[in-house]
Amino acid sequence: MAGRPVTIKAWPGAMAATVVAVIVLGTLLAVALRAEQGRGLSPSDWAAIRFTVWQAILSTLFSVALAIPVARALARRHFFGRRILVALLGAPFILPVVVAVLGLLAVFGRKGVLNGGLAWLGLPEVQIYGLHGVVLAHVFFNLPLATRLILQGWQTVPSERFRLAAQLGFGPRDIWRIIERPMLARAVPLASAVIFAICLSSFAVALTLGGGPKATTVELAIYQAFRFDFDLGRAALLSCVQMVLVGSAAFVALRVSTKEGFGRGLDRPIARWDGAGLASISLDSVSIVMASLFLLGPLSMVVWDGLAGVLAMPSQVWAAAGISILVSLGSTVLLILLAVPIAVAAAGRHQWFEVVGLLGIAASPLVIGTGLFLIIYPIADPFALAFPVTALVNAVMALPFGLRVLVGPVRDVVQSYGPLSASLGLTGWSWLRVVLVPRIRGPLGFAAGLTAALSMGDLGVIALFADPEHATLPLQMYRLMGSYQMQAASGAGLLLLVLSFGAFWICDKGGRSDAHT
Repeated sequence: MAGRPVTIKAWPGAMAATVVAVIVLGTLLAVALRAEQGRGLSPSDWAAIRFTVWQAILSTLFSVALAIPVARALARRHFFGRRILVALLGAPFILPVVVAVLGLLAVFGRKGVLNGGLAWLGLPEVQIYGLHGVVLAHVFFNLPLATRLILQGWQTVPSERFRLAAQLGFGPRDIWRIIERPMLARAVPLASAVIFAICLSSFAVALTLGGGPKATTVELAIYQAFRFDFDLGRAALLSCVQMVLVGSAAFVALRVSTKEGFGRGLDRPIARWDGAGLASISLDSVSIVMASLFLLGPLSMVVWDGLAGVLAMPSQVWAAAGISILVSLGSTVLLILLAVPIAVAAAGRHQWFEVVGLLGIAASPLVIGTGLFLIIYPIADPFALAFPVTALVNAVMALPFGLRVLVGPVRDVVQSYGPLSASLGLTGWSWLRVVLVPRIRGPLGFAAGLTAALSMGDLGVIALFADPEHATLPLQMYRLMGSYQMQAASGAGLLLLVLSFGAFWICDKGGRSDAHT
């Protein structure tokens, strides 16, 4: 009885899961039904599929390979500012893509810092557009994620393992062979599968740094099929291909994450004796410094260039910022309305509700947006509802991340307080208000902040349906970049950066403030 949600019915979770399933699968069906029959994938589509898979493989390979020494260094070293550095490793995940691209261009672009140094040395310049630009951007986004996932693997090794290794006289090679390599055999496949799935659905990176038909991802091909050709059949078929690719990677990630670890220890602080040599200290120091420069350099350039570009921003930027705030707020509210009922139901006997909620990770937001357009068109003006549709799609896209944050804490509350709540007659809304919400405020605030930040910086559905007079801040910033108003785009990028991190901080801080733990 302790493991069942005895104080609340499962029907709210069923309704929320049904809404998600209808939005993801129903919109795909709506697009497919309007498509012309008899046309398969063209050679350009197969080229986009090959490029998508290839860039995802390269991005995953470089991200994980570079993350291993960084995570190992952070696991072995304790220094001033380590907590801040580890916290900053989560920043690129919520960083708006267009802002990150602007920072990467400031460092690696034609007029960037790197090419300026190469020109001073008389060396040829580096080209950021094309395959290497897409991979570079993906490594920038996913290196911190891979580092955090692999660092968690190191932190799951009980300190007693290292104490025993020290007593047995193990050297660095012995510890690598007996402790670290088996740990990486579990952590690396999980990190690789997650990053591979994320890179498969890339859109904004390929849109800004792709550099032409030879660097087109499946998601970008879907956008082109909608925006320029209005070929719904091709778009629906490509969306099915993407769902299979991303869904397969997500399935592998879930399977890998269930492997057993090293077991529990006595929660003692981990002391490492294997990194005392000069070579180990030098390697760890170089890894941490290089990763910090790579991640913080573009962010610093965004702030530096943005300060000079704030005064050059046109009035449309401020209007777009207001729209982005409203869309972000709407996405956050919708995420909470969907995630909490699904998490409660999944905490009991209805775990498959969580699987339905994870559909968003494999779906194409462009296909969802176009399907909603086709459904709304006979009864209303879809362009007038572009921003509510964008908020809804952003909430569905953020739902998988929100559920991964909420399901565990909700399950703990249901198992711990379910029988007592039932004996006191606490059910329904009273149980949510008195028992559940106060005890999941921290995770709920984090999930809300994550959704608010991701929605604030999203450049997806709105790129399809926004009219020339109205736009969100990321779309307005992209238009400024397209018209070569780089100074104004830098100012808009700084504003978007402040709004995204501010939205995350407000929600996360509000959830943790006086929260029950």
